Amino acid sequence: MESGDKYPSGAISIPVLEMDMRADANPAFMPERAVLAWSGGKDSALALHEIRKAGSPEVHALLTTVSNDYDRISMHGVRRVLLERQVESLGFPLDIVPVPRFGSNEEYDRMMRHALAGYLRKGISSVVFGDIFLEDVRKHREENLSRIGMQGVFPLWKKDTGKLAREFIDRGFKAVVTCIDGEALDGSLAGREFDEGFLAELPARVDPCGENGEFHTFVYDGPMFRHRILYEKGETVLRDRRFHFCDLIPAGPG
Repeated sequence: MESGDKYPSGAISIPVLEMDMRADANPAFMPERAVLAWSGGKDSALALHEIRKAGSPEVHALLTTVSNDYDRISMHGVRRVLLERQVESLGFPLDIVPVPRFGSNEEYDRMMRHALAGYLRKGISSVVFGDIFLEDVRKHREENLSRIGMQGVFPLWKKDTGKLAREFIDRGFKAVVTCIDGEALDGSLAGREFDEGFLAELPARVDPCGENGEFHTFVYDGPMFRHRILYEKGETVLRDRRFHFCDLIPAGPG
């Protein structure tokens, strides 16, 4: 659950709507312009790849939430500078919504609605998300969007997560695991490449895309990138007695 994580963050960007793949969706509907909710992880990248392949909607900007306390992408723990280099390599404007570490869901929703209202004033009424199967998350997003006259697009919705994980790898994307939920996986997996070897080590109870929050990633290269994002692995730290974060340190020219 990456592009739609509870506290996404970035340099001012708006959550992009994902294509609605449910049976009750209108197949003819596709917004012309949208913003994409960007976490910097693989699900966000896959959602962006899908809508670019479809040719619509046109992505106006990427929107990310960044923790005020750490100046890092919420839940993913990636430094802002790496986020900025990533989005620059992709060739999109970045919008960041700063959020407090211990803010309430209500406060988060209010801040996101405020950010999205700015896009609405520009005539952009759709947001793309990388959610795959969490019904309650999708419902919450759609309810919040409807309050301000916007709608969501979900290009990955109900797709097989095992196939999606392997498609990500087969398409040439490169990602590193930045956060591990210690209640679901061994914390030593933080810092690992998201590759076939990593997938092979996942217990059967863990979703291959980490849709239940078991792990989060940072995409540093792939078919949409102008250049690879260079980094070095720093120390792994434990937060809240549960989450293992591998620090990624920017490398190479800025």
